[in-house]
Amino acid sequence: MVSVKTIQIIHFPNLKTVLAVENVLRNAELPLTREQIKKRLKNKIMHQTLNVILEYMEERGMVLDGRKGVLWVYDNNNQKLLKAERKGIEV
Repeated sequence: MVSVKTIQIIHFPNLKTVLAVENVLRNAELPLTREQIKKRLKNKIMHQTLNVILEYMEERGMVLDGRKGVLWVYDNNNQKLLKAERKGIEV
């Protein structure tokens, strides 16, 4: 993944958008693709803006971004992560 620092960012996300993406990911049962995240948001979001948010969250250990989608993992006692580890689900 290209670092936020090395690309030209056209539009920085505002806090409301970051919190909306966080809420969608926290409430998801399974990893979500970027398109699924955008569909679950109330307002439209540019793909590049979503990528900036997800990279920010990934760098801080809030999400895992894998082949099958993005999964919220920030909680210390995250039941979704523990369940995924037990089942051997690859993210």
